[in-house]
Amino acid sequence: MPFFDKRAPIYTDAARLTVRTTAGPIRGYRQGAVTVFKGVPYGAPTGGANRFREPRPPEPWNGVRSCLHYGPIAPQDKGMGRFRDEEAFIFRWNDAVEDEDCLRLNIWTPAIDAARRPVLVWLHGGGFAAGSGHDIPAFDGTNLATSGNAVVVTLNHRLNLLGFFDLSDWGEEHVTSANLGMLDIVAALRWVRDNIARFGGDPSRVTIFGQSGGGAKVTALMAMPTAKGLYHRAMVLSGSFAMFNTPTKTRRLSRLILDELDIAKGDLASLQTRPYSEMQAAAQRVLARVNPPFDSFVDVRRIPDMLNFAPTLDGQTLLADPMHPEFAANDPQVPLIIGSTLNEFVTGINDPAAFEMDEAALQRRVERFAPGRAEAVIAGFRANAQNEKPFALWSRIATAPIRDAVINQARRRFESKCSPTWLFWFTWQTPVLEGRPMAFHCLDIPFWFGNTQTCASMTGGGMDAVALSNSMVQALSAFAAQGAPAARGIPPWRAASPDDMASLQLDSSPTMIGEDDAAERATLT
Repeated sequence: MPFFDKRAPIYTDAARLTVRTTAGPIRGYRQGAVTVFKGVPYGAPTGGANRFREPRPPEPWNGVRSCLHYGPIAPQDKGMGRFRDEEAFIFRWNDAVEDEDCLRLNIWTPAIDAARRPVLVWLHGGGFAAGSGHDIPAFDGTNLATSGNAVVVTLNHRLNLLGFFDLSDWGEEHVTSANLGMLDIVAALRWVRDNIARFGGDPSRVTIFGQSGGGAKVTALMAMPTAKGLYHRAMVLSGSFAMFNTPTKTRRLSRLILDELDIAKGDLASLQTRPYSEMQAAAQRVLARVNPPFDSFVDVRRIPDMLNFAPTLDGQTLLADPMHPEFAANDPQVPLIIGSTLNEFVTGINDPAAFEMDEAALQRRVERFAPGRAEAVIAGFRANAQNEKPFALWSRIATAPIRDAVINQARRRFESKCSPTWLFWFTWQTPVLEGRPMAFHCLDIPFWFGNTQTCASMTGGGMDAVALSNSMVQALSAFAAQGAPAARGIPPWRAASPDDMASLQLDSSPTMIGEDDAAERATLT
């Protein structure tokens, strides 16, 4: 399987590397076996008079626009991970300029021709509050494009209060305001439909895939009437646990923030001129008041009770599942892959003493997590992990609700008689930092992108990781091309069904498993 050669020369010959888009011609660059375009506008700037309004097409330009470097990202609070040495080492964030002119996308293609390759559109994580289409090196589309013979697209869109601030009670003009960030993504998919054939892509074979908050964005798109027909397959990685807002919750959050800013209802001019930094600071103060902090780890069971920025099930832009109104509707005609990692948010990153946990400490942790049931829970999880150290067992227990969310998303699809659904469980353990990160949240991303060597600080960069990644890239490429995942190096990946909740366990020797963890997860309820 070919991978990117860093020694390959870069060419920026405008005569050979210019493509005309609906807004005007753009120039990219070629290195090795891939042609790249970065920072391509798919929408107009969203600041000033366009703030809190639906996305608009980019203004056409004259001449050839240079698209050699990533464009601005949405204004955001990046969190504290960059101040934690081990975490920063693992992720190697690609920090960038923030600006409200952030509706940009990036393209990697094997060739500018008429080959009509499958298209893979990546939606970044960071919840709905942070991140970008080039947030970490794992998102680089070079190896996936070349190895999978596909066109890879990543994108930025509005986040946090700029993308999900509910002003719907301000009048008809603002009825979609709580979902503007999702409407940005729909605008990007329209751009792909209208332009991607010029980059060697097939607009009738578009796969949307994303991880964590990006996976939740995939789920949201499957519930949006305006997105229907713009994508044809979907993949949710570690994002099934995300919950969407109700209009009641989003309006409450917006009222609290407006009061914090001392902005009256209907005063759009003040909202559009107030510096983003002031607005974000007000939002953070409100969220800190109304949401108690997590107890040492991200307990996803608490998310439904919290106020946060997320898409809203408003019944118009984003539809609810008729049988489960607290969840988003399914797109019954689109095949879907869903999965998670084994250890997700509960790892030894930033904690060299993690694996010193003893049985007494495990008992105390589980008792707080499942009051009155600690002994039954530990016994249930020990049945499938008899040799696990206490911390590793605690990680399995604390992250079981995320695996549970994957299974439940599949079951809701079965109720809706949806297209085939495939499940995976990524259990491969990284060797970096003495193995303390285990199968952490985000570890599977460089494997799907073919970037295990590029992201050696996540994977260790060894040949074991490369071999697993080769199979995962092949499976994803087959899914994008033909609608069903298959690859050398993995067993036949059978679709799940109500009677067979089969998952592909992704480890050094991938294997198909049943719902072997059902009994242990049941001890938590």
